Amino acid sequence: MGNDGRINWSMNIWPFKKSIPVTESKGLAEPPDDVLALFGLIPTTASRTPVTATEALKVPAVGSAIKVISEAASSLDVVVKSVADDGTETAIAHPIGTLLKGDVNDWTGGAQLIRDLVIDALSDDRGGMAFINRVNGEVREIIRYRNGVIAVDFDSNTGEPSFSINSRPVAVSDVIHLRSPFGRAPLSLAREAIGVALALDKHAGRLFGNGARPSGALTFPKGMGEESVKKARAAWRATHEGGDANGQTAILYDGTEFVPFTFNSTDAQFLENRKFQILEIARAFRVPPSMLFELDRATWSNTEQMGQEFLIYCLEPWLIALEGALRRALLTPEERGNLVIRFDRDDLTRADLATRATVINSLIASRVINPNEGRSWLGLSPRAGGDEFANPNIQTTPAKEAPTDAAE
Repeated sequence: MGNDGRINWSMNIWPFKKSIPVTESKGLAEPPDDVLALFGLIPTTASRTPVTATEALKVPAVGSAIKVISEAASSLDVVVKSVADDGTETAIAHPIGTLLKGDVNDWTGGAQLIRDLVIDALSDDRGGMAFINRVNGEVREIIRYRNGVIAVDFDSNTGEPSFSINSRPVAVSDVIHLRSPFGRAPLSLAREAIGVALALDKHAGRLFGNGARPSGALTFPKGMGEESVKKARAAWRATHEGGDANGQTAILYDGTEFVPFTFNSTDAQFLENRKFQILEIARAFRVPPSMLFELDRATWSNTEQMGQEFLIYCLEPWLIALEGALRRALLTPEERGNLVIRFDRDDLTRADLATRATVINSLIASRVINPNEGRSWLGLSPRAGGDEFANPNIQTTPAKEAPTDAAE
């Protein structure tokens, strides 16, 4: 252990209590991509396109969906709150809150940790995992290892997870574990749709690189031998193909004809097919198409509504799952009785200043909140008398009479 109280991992000092060795039984009915890669196998789809997490991120719609969800979650402030008997929650100062707002270790910030956990849960069936390094029961740092370093196995009956790092068992309470619904990552469930998108991307590259479909055909009505055909084709390519041959005049001989190929109805729908795959990927990740920059049906009126749906139906379930995973791993059993970890959603639902001012004034006038609560929403300090629930638009005290002239 170093002078700062942290574990020196380079000395192979293991911080866990000795336990009786247990025989682990790993199930490989659905091995992850990195295990398949060890045997030279890559998951493929019906389109015969290999789809791994790395390949899937090459599809702009997939990368954009994962980024918009993970970055939205990591941009929110994390607070520890105390829950009263009546259910009201009050933010408190807590070492866990300070850790998550700052740096969780010497090379990772709290926001980066949240972002990477969500990215892993979106792209890996095992979910996002991070190890908690405790010294004397106190959380000193949180480490997110590279994929595959932390192994997880699930009980076939209860689904209870068990963890290990480099084949050494790790207590469940020492691992933050975030999983996707169904125990499958959206990237894995949408593998076929992503495979089609990858196939369309590659086809587009070959098409515009003059490889998927020839520009035309040369016909020789008099007939030519095999060697003559090879020479004629080589001469045509040397003269009329390549980046420097655009616009050159074609010279045909011996009755040779050039028949250009045209796009059929399926080729004309190529762009529509690519746009449909964006919609398929958006469905898989529950992200509005407008947030993936598919704006065909986006208008000024429905874009705001789709943004609200993103907060409610896409991001909110991930935030709830994150709060639960952080609470189980970072708070002690005694603290979990009256403490919770919350993400502040106000930054995502905040309207423009004019709208906020109107709403706050309406809530104060209807005595739902007091002026100091409204000032806190604007980031202002409380003022004297601001804790009173009163309608400032109604004058309840009579005005003082103006002084009369003594001469009268």
